[in-house]
Amino acid sequence: MTDDPAGRIVAVLDLDGVTDKAGLMDRCARDLALPDWFGRNWDALADCLADPTVWPEGAAAKGLLIVVRDWQRYAATRAEEWETLREVFGEAADRVPALTVALAPDGSA
Repeated sequence: MTDDPAGRIVAVLDLDGVTDKAGLMDRCARDLALPDWFGRNWDALADCLADPTVWPEGAAAKGLLIVVRDWQRYAATRAEEWETLREVFGEAADRVPALTVALAPDGSA
């Protein structure tokens, strides 16, 4: 995780090779360094994303930018799950203004 030009902490969520919801939740846990109690379901993901106390050190003060890369294959093959993930990201960002989620435009960073 690094700082971006706006000073936010950046976390990259790389979906390359993710083929199902279980894999997605495992990747979120790993790439976003979610706590051990993360329940690997949509509600738990939403709770973690909207809780700055579980974000990386300094992110609560500086802001957190999650960049999702290599997402296109997952979005195409698991459209319903992808839509749910987008809703979870959007709702968390609406609840916590310090959170930004961005899709890498070509699928990668």
